[in-house]
Amino acid sequence: MSRIGSRDRHLERIAEVRAGTRAEKVPYPIRIRRTEVVRTEMVGAGLIRLTLGGPGTEGFESHAPDEHVKIVFPDPDGTLRLPEPDGLMLRWPRPSPTTREYTVRRYDARTGELAVDIALHDGGLASDWARSVRPGDPVHVAGPPGGLIVPHAYDRYLLAGDITALPAIARRLEELPRTAAGWAFVEVADAAEEIGLSAPEDVQVRWLHRGDRPPGTGGLLERAVRSVEIPDGQRVYVWIAGEAGTLKPLRRWVRDELRLDRGDYDITGYWKRGVADYDDDHEH
Repeated sequence: MSRIGSRDRHLERIAEVRAGTRAEKVPYPIRIRRTEVVRTEMVGAGLIRLTLGGPGTEGFESHAPDEHVKIVFPDPDGTLRLPEPDGLMLRWPRPSPTTREYTVRRYDARTGELAVDIALHDGGLASDWARSVRPGDPVHVAGPPGGLIVPHAYDRYLLAGDITALPAIARRLEELPRTAAGWAFVEVADAAEEIGLSAPEDVQVRWLHRGDRPPGTGGLLERAVRSVEIPDGQRVYVWIAGEAGTLKPLRRWVRDELRLDRGDYDITGYWKRGVADYDDDHEH
């Protein structure tokens, strides 16, 4: 197969999965891009949206609501060590440079603008950085390495997560068919962190207010998700992300009580209490 054909093979696979009955993760060719900050803006009280542009975003791959990119940060001495292209992958320097992963909130091929929403928390490397960047500042972006393609063949969709999962939930709600049905649960601190969502009419959205409890504690999300009653005979797709420890009982619930097939759910720890750069294995 030609090099061009090899690079485009993932597009055929994405089309096949979308036309099928089971979700599947599909890898994309991975690139490193130099982009520039176009603007920043608050999205509710808990997210800051970083819009990137410039020639480096041309041809960006964007196919799935949960796909993510890595933002590469300079070393403490200011040295920027970037990965190098290696076929369809990247070869990363050792030791690995400091990176943080963020969901692709939106990519507009017409304008070349790429948006990522960063959850703010005190003392966070990327949240402090996102507050300080200005239009024109360079930002190096790697990926996405792939995405979870979910066909529109399910009777219902169950989406849940904390504010770190909100960008992916918001994008999936936008991209679901307007005839889709299901539930979306989002745990936030309070009403100030709620944002506008474009959900299909038959998808019930519930905001869960954590209050003064620290993120990733209290079991609020688990109790809400477990309250769902799925009608007999209906196929459901479950997507949940957030603090890794809070997701363990929901993994068991999906596997042991709902008895879903591996291809019918995805549960991912986006962060872990006390760990600065947690990297889940993106387990189904």
